Amino acid sequence: MKIVLDTNVLLISVSDRSPVHWVFKRFLDGEFTLCVTSDILLEYEEILTRHMGSAVADFVLQAIENAVNTEWVTKFFHWNLITADPDDNKFVDCAIACQAKFIVTEDRHFQVLKQVDFPKVEVVSVEQFKTEIEHSS
Repeated sequence: MKIVLDTNVLLISVSDRSPVHWVFKRFLDGEFTLCVTSDILLEYEEILTRHMGSAVADFVLQAIENAVNTEWVTKFFHWNLITADPDDNKFVDCAIACQAKFIVTEDRHFQVLKQVDFPKVEVVSVEQFKTEIEHSS
């Protein structure tokens, strides 16, 4: 299963003390394919460094960059489907380009995608993702 992880979910899933650490752990265990672009990795690095320090950011980025279940995506089109926070469009464009099953996020700006018929991008919360991944195992 291919997914795109919004930065807010990655940030809260890295710590082994987090109740949603299972997301990062299941990625490391190869239970899903994480689709990323250069722009997404840059944002991951910026936010992780700001909140957790450069050592943690370096560890997480190396884990993502070296994982066999990371899919590097080149996007050729900008859909601009999220106007409330245009910076979020990098995740949408990645999801469309790699045909991800969904974007996992806790960001309300992504809810606008539920009103878009084409291109269809499914958005799920962390809890919805947990249900999906447990049913696909």
